[in-house]
Amino acid sequence: MTSMLVRFALLMAGLTGLAIFGLNWGWPRIEAWRLVPRVPFHQQPALPRNAYAAPAMWVARPGLTPDPAQFLPPGVRHDRKGAAYVFFLHATTYEGRRSWNAPLDHASSRRRADAVVRSTASAFNDEAGVYAPRYRQAALGTFLANRPEQLRALALAQSDARLALTAFLNSVPPDAPIVFAGRGQGALILMRLIRDMVTGTPLSARVIAIYLTDWPVSARHDLPVLGVPACTHADQAGCIMTWTTFASPADPREAFAMAANYPALDGSRRNNPPVCTNPLNGGAAPDAPASANLGSLVMADERHGAALVRKSVGARCDPRNGLLIVSKPPHLGDDVMPGNNFSFYDFPLFWLNLRGDLARREATWTRAHRQA
Repeated sequence: MTSMLVRFALLMAGLTGLAIFGLNWGWPRIEAWRLVPRVPFHQQPALPRNAYAAPAMWVARPGLTPDPAQFLPPGVRHDRKGAAYVFFLHATTYEGRRSWNAPLDHASSRRRADAVVRSTASAFNDEAGVYAPRYRQAALGTFLANRPEQLRALALAQSDARLALTAFLNSVPPDAPIVFAGRGQGALILMRLIRDMVTGTPLSARVIAIYLTDWPVSARHDLPVLGVPACTHADQAGCIMTWTTFASPADPREAFAMAANYPALDGSRRNNPPVCTNPLNGGAAPDAPASANLGSLVMADERHGAALVRKSVGARCDPRNGLLIVSKPPHLGDDVMPGNNFSFYDFPLFWLNLRGDLARREATWTRAHRQA
């Protein structure tokens, strides 16, 4: 009887090991088969120069009704009215295979974009205005393809975002401070736009802060090109906050593999680990306890309403892989990716801290410009 139990235990252990190996080895291939577009790439025409004059081309902007970026959870009110204008570029929400880029009228990706802006860009709605454009984003599957089409798809998405950023800059007061924020594909495109349209221009002096998540930012190959340092303390202005959230044990291989298909800003291959700044303390220290977390945003679902979870989770920057590691994060939803990848929640996990983070950086920027 004992020998049978031992054999059974060994069998179960072997099957478990095979299952784990199959998941780690097979998941990228399964996802590529499921998500990579199966149609030829067709170059779409550029949008008209005035395309972003239309309210329908924006997920959020001042005067838009409804405006998901103006969401506030119960118990939270506007504490102040900042002077900055925020340009936010959302992450990939198009999972279709019938096009390498999202059609602007694709209903489900538009709904997901609304939901993403509601849970992320809302962290900055104490400012003068939050702008979040719709754009013909590259399909999710393009990041799994490792084919020439993926760069062409990204180029189309970037051309739309460039028009949106131009419209944003023409809409806000010419001396107003500016904040840039993006996640995933949005962070990748935003880095390129800042390089091309902001760095080395008078506009760079108006940048309070840049928030880039779920995309590796290289200290060697990206930051020098941008001419902007990583934030090292909470009262610093004109710097970059960047992180990608994983829970422990973290396996970032697939996330890094997808990013490796896109060159860094200087044209080089990205080197790991990426820069990690801790959103719980403004980059002042790599570690922060749960007591430093002022509140994580949990969005409403079919059973529960939206809520702010206080002291929900601590976070630490792991120098070995450049990830922001959280332990026992609260359940914010079902969008956790393989490898314990919580990057979908890069903003919601630290939602209330980010509001305070921007307020402090804006105060520093304002003092410096009053003295100038």
